[in-house]
Amino acid sequence: MTAIRGARERARSEITEAIKAEARAQLAAEGAAKLSLRAVARELGMASSALYRYFPSRDDLLTALIVDAYNAIGEAAERARDRCGAATASPVDRWTAICTGVRAWALAHPHEYALIYGSPVPGYRAPRTTTEPAARVGLALIGVVRDAHAAGALKEPAEPLPDPVVADALALGAELGIELPGTVLARLVGAWAQLFGLLSFELFGQFRNVIEARTEFFEQAALQLARSVGLTTPR
Repeated sequence: MTAIRGARERARSEITEAIKAEARAQLAAEGAAKLSLRAVARELGMASSALYRYFPSRDDLLTALIVDAYNAIGEAAERARDRCGAATASPVDRWTAICTGVRAWALAHPHEYALIYGSPVPGYRAPRTTTEPAARVGLALIGVVRDAHAAGALKEPAEPLPDPVVADALALGAELGIELPGTVLARLVGAWAQLFGLLSFELFGQFRNVIEARTEFFEQAALQLARSVGLTTPR
């Protein structure tokens, strides 16, 4: 009985992955707004009723693709940080490694990037199950700053921020269990937003005929973001 159950689970997993792979192909060809369960079923040679047993609605399939994309970009960030050598690398090196790892994934998976950081899909509302995967890149960056702060290697920016901004940042830090100065937390949120703004400009064509040395430009921008949150390059 256990062997039969295991075979069924493997078969279900394989079909689920096939459905998601075809859905990603549709994202590349048509965009997320035109994703259709019936079209996916037709391309896979399945009856629509059979596909609904795996994904009851288009939104369920979109959510699965979104969670996969967030986890994939988060894993790319974490792998890049770990390859950098956390024990010996400076905080700035770890920060920029995360940023370049995220960029490499985004360039290799532009349609999945567009699904999570592009235009909202009409009629779709992301459930809370997407929140944790979506936080992985941000938490990787926060971890670098928190380690630097604990080691006394964080230079807190002197420029003051508006009190409501600091209050929002402190509330976020309390919710996530992150003990950092409010001004640093606020700048971290800004750096996180600017990182994905840079990527979106590059992937969606806003740098065309403006910036050609895009790798060098991105590396310099990532370094500036590191400095903005108080990370410094050792002499």
